[in-house]
Formats: sequence, structure tokens, C-alpha cells
Amino acid sequence: MAERRSLRLAAPAKINLGLRVTGRRADGYHELESVFLPLAPGGPLADQVELALRAEPGVGFELRGAGRGVPADASNLAVRAAEGFLARAGRPGGAAIVLEKRVPAGAGLGGGSSDAGAVLRGLAALAPGVLAGEALEALALGLGADVPFFLDPRPALVSGIGERREPLRGAPALALIVAHPGPPLATADVFRAFDAGAAALTPARALPRIRALPRRPGDESREAWAARVRNDLEPTATDLCPAIADLRALLCAAGALATAMSGSGPAVYGVFESEERRDQGFAQLALAPPARAWATATAASPFRAPGAGSLW
Repeated sequence: MAERRSLRLAAPAKINLGLRVTGRRADGYHELESVFLPLAPGGPLADQVELALRAEPGVGFELRGAGRGVPADASNLAVRAAEGFLARAGRPGGAAIVLEKRVPAGAGLGGGSSDAGAVLRGLAALAPGVLAGEALEALALGLGADVPFFLDPRPALVSGIGERREPLRGAPALALIVAHPGPPLATADVFRAFDAGAAALTPARALPRIRALPRRPGDESREAWAARVRNDLEPTATDLCPAIADLRALLCAAGALATAMSGSGPAVYGVFESEERRDQGFAQLALAPPARAWATATAASPFRAPGAGSLW
């Protein structure tokens, strides 16, 4: 059988269903505990990656539909992922990437990390056995703390700096509205302000709510959902970007059961009791540009069978 030479993959965004900052390491990294939920790969918040092996060395890169803050050169995380894979694989030739951006940059939705994860798992599929397992994980972690999650993006409890993941099986799909105020917010700026403010750390595993399997929205009270989605970084990020609070208020007014910021922001999400309620809320949502919103959903767990070869 001829070797497969190209693939098209979805690179879905994610939300953080709660985020606790549990420690600071000597190297400057923060230890976290969070439930990562990937968004539906066929939804509006999933980048599209076309990936091909080629005879010419190096990485060819084409960026389409880029928004503010997305690099179109070799500094793009997707290119760095491919370069790292090829350097470690020791294979002749290179790769070509066409990246269609749909996920806003600097949003707390993991768009760049997802692109890198898609490139790595795509190259691993195109060149099976060349780089896999711990070596692929190490390469992903070297690119960014969220990248290992996107090697196999399914609902998981993520801890450490992103290297520890516990799959959550049976997590339901959640109907969401995701909203973004427009300008990006740099993760480094949020953590720098968080540290400068001497914010209290959450003791590791002190709040079992974040570890519990997410239930369907109607199965828990609003108070329980508010505790589940709490994000330790949100007060700091809101100081830097007050529009975060405004968007949360609009999502509450649109009928969201719970609202929170994702990651280091500034994107926020509202959890709705059903797709019907979400669509009703989305229809009445009035945002002033440059703010944007998307009606979407998380991917249920598992959204592909263990061991299956599907890459969406």
C-alpha cells in the first residue's frame, strides 16, 4: 500500500470548565488544575489544517482567514511543531501546511496549541512509527503547556503545567455560547498580573467539584455550576480587560445557566440547558463590535472510540 502523503484535520478550540492555580514552580511556570473540554470539531470554533509530506526540505506554510495576532511566518506554532517533528524524525524531505484560522488568537481557547497538536498527530499518522509516545509528548510540551492535550483532544482533567491528563469518559456535550470582546489578551500578561497581585493559590485537589464528572446542565443547581466553572485567573484578567465582566452579564441575560472565562481569557462562555435555549439566547444577544459570539457545543466523551484511527 502506498504511503499516505496528505491529511486534512480539524483543530478544535477548548474551554476550561473551571481553573485553579495550585502552585508556582521555580522555573516560573504555574501549576493548574482544570477540566479541558474540546469544542465540536465540526463547529465554528475549529481551525482546519491541511498537511502534506513533500520532497523539498523545510516547512511550507500558508495562512488563511487569519485574525488579529496570528503570525503568518515561521513563528506560528503550527510551523514550529512541524519543524520540531521533522528535526527529530530524521527523514528526508519536509512538509507543507495550509492553516485556515477560525479560532481567535489570544483568547484562552487554545487555538494555536490546537493547531500545533493537529500538526503533530497528523505527521505521526503520515509517518507512522517515526515519532510517537513519550517522544511526541515531550515535543508537544516543549511547544506549550496546552499542546499535549491537543494530541488527543477529548474531555480530560488536566493538571501540573499541562503534562498530566486524566480522560473523563461519559462527559456530556454542553450547549454553549462563546463570546470574545475583540482584542486579544496575552497569557503572560495575565499571569504576571496574577503574581504581582499576590493572589492566593488554591490548594491542590482542595475543591473536588472540579474533578467531578460534568453532568448535564439541568441536573445541577446554578450555585453548583457557578462553583464548577470558577476560574482563579478571571478577577486578574477582568482588571486587564473589563469587557470580560460585560460579556458575562450579557450571557447571563441571554439565559445562561453558568458563565465563566476560559483559560487566561478574554473569551467567556455561557452554559445553556439545551441547544434550543442556547439558540434562543444567541438570537437575542446584541454585541457591539469588535465583540463576537459563536453558538457551539463541547464534544461529548468519548467522541471517538479508543484506538480508532479517525483524525476527524
